Amino acid sequence: MKLIVGLGNYGTQYERTRHNAGFRVIDAIATQWNVEIKQKKHKALIAMKQIQGEQVMLMKPQTYMNSSGEAVGEAMHFYHLQPKDILIIYDDMDLPIGKIRLREKGSAGGQNGMKSVIAHVGTQEFDRIRVGIGKEKHIDTIDWVLGKIRKEEWDEHMESVLMARDAAIYSLDHTFVDTMNRFNKR
Repeated sequence: MKLIVGLGNYGTQYERTRHNAGFRVIDAIATQWNVEIKQKKHKALIAMKQIQGEQVMLMKPQTYMNSSGEAVGEAMHFYHLQPKDILIIYDDMDLPIGKIRLREKGSAGGQNGMKSVIAHVGTQEFDRIRVGIGKEKHIDTIDWVLGKIRKEEWDEHMESVLMARDAAIYSLDHTFVDTMNRFNKR
């Protein structure tokens, strides 16, 4: 079984915020696969899909960003998953809007949702896709990530969401190194 998790905050007030880039990627995968992410399980909304003989769970934690690891840890424990079985997708201010970056391991880089995931998974060695949201120096970090993506940035942001979707799907039947080589070049 594989677990693909998009990080974000639940609730309609957060839907178009920068912090919900991970949720948007999961929604894009669900649309591509024609599944609905509506089942409540493991402190998250989930959907299951059989892909080439393997069960894949899409997950949107419903714990708010800073506690995202609770949902990931609960699902990992329940299904006896290993860190190599998970892929975490989240926003990153250090990448410009419209860009994605894939890594097999690494620190949280100041992203509180990732700090929580690392704490609950027990290691930094799991695959991740970072979706760039950029940063403006004169705007406070919390105001920036919880701010809505500007109308003029939306199309470029959605390009990166769709690239992240494609990378996540590609990773299911390719090694993550192959996936990084293909998608980190863009």
